[in-house]
Amino acid sequence: MDTKQEYFMKLAIDEAKKAEGKEEVPIGAVVVLDGEVIGGAHNLRETTQNAVTHAELLAIEQACEKMGTWRLEGAELYVTLEPCPMCSGAILLSRIKTVVYGAPDPKAGCAGTLMNLLEDERFNHQCEVVPGVLQEECGWLLTSFFRKLRARKKEEKIKRKTQLEQDTGIDNV
Repeated sequence: MDTKQEYFMKLAIDEAKKAEGKEEVPIGAVVVLDGEVIGGAHNLRETTQNAVTHAELLAIEQACEKMGTWRLEGAELYVTLEPCPMCSGAILLSRIKTVVYGAPDPKAGCAGTLMNLLEDERFNHQCEVVPGVLQEECGWLLTSFFRKLRARKKEEKIKRKTQLEQDTGIDNV
């Protein structure tokens, strides 16, 4: 494994952990150009209640602002989860050269799992795709988050049922 790729993926993992701290799905991304991080972000969909505030889009936006251009030619994007169709479109439109991702996304992955938009030669631009960098760690962040979320929802359901029983005096509602 390329230690440079692992280094930048660990920065993306740090971003993902920031998302988890905000009870967001723990996905993080960094944009790198010539060995320098020019953008970094994490998911903020729950915080913003905005469907497009994915880690990749926010990191690309930050990189474009820093560079003063929408063309991120030569840049690499490191992201903890395989990009979705929306993010893949933004990656192509921003001319990112390489996408390195951690965990595959069996529900929305468009960098090789469900389809591969990033390397599709029908588009004006293609990206090199490097899958599976620190895959176990990236996957564990997501698995752990969703296990905790399901447990919390189950606990809340039990509390609501108990409260309803107490409020109404009815058992087995």
